[in-house]
Amino acid sequence: MAVIYGINAVSEALRARPERIERVSVERGQRNPRVQEIVREAGVRHVRVSFEERAWMERKAAGARHQGVLAHLAELDPLAPDEILDTARHPGLLAVLDGVEDPHNLGAILRSAEASGVDGVFVPKNRSAGLSATVAKASAGAIAHVKLARVPNTAQFVESLKKKGYWAVGLDAGAAKPLWEVDLTVPTALVLGGEGAGMHRLVKEKCDFLASLPICGNVSSLNVSVAAGIAFYEVLRQRARR
Repeated sequence: MAVIYGINAVSEALRARPERIERVSVERGQRNPRVQEIVREAGVRHVRVSFEERAWMERKAAGARHQGVLAHLAELDPLAPDEILDTARHPGLLAVLDGVEDPHNLGAILRSAEASGVDGVFVPKNRSAGLSATVAKASAGAIAHVKLARVPNTAQFVESLKKKGYWAVGLDAGAAKPLWEVDLTVPTALVLGGEGAGMHRLVKEKCDFLASLPICGNVSSLNVSVAAGIAFYEVLRQRARR
């Protein structure tokens, strides 16, 4: 059983997938109006609510900031890749994450992906953060909405997307071409590497284009979740103009 915590994460799970919630736990004596709204919503959705002592809540959240509420979920099962591809809206925007292992980064990417209308996010079965409570918290509830799948081999999956008509655009800090010079109005799969090392060599070689987000300051690169958000909205910008 998975545990998610925090007001936003629990609220979104109640709204989007109440059937996955086995129980909502609230810190005894909690008077935050937003937490009280969660209790009311759980009643409407016929989800059981328990009231627990603060020490119990702290143990369940492993010391993280839970804001007085957490939810016990049936395990979050990723979709099959074809389930996502079959329902993608034309022209299609996919995000392929090549080894994002920090759960806060993965959660933030899922939040940006959901907000910008990404059709699906694909992560490797290995070398990736799991769908943990930390990811759910960092996504501010977006994990309840975004379509996510695991793939056994990222390089092979990118190749398969190209055969389905997607252009694979890899974000690489060393690329000479800035992202806004790439045509993103076509079916696009944005490929982002993990923290530190970036994309693996084989994944990079499978990309049709490599593009960068130019750095004008003194830092050498952007956090991967920040880069992902910028890239998603560059796609929206280009498609809105078109």
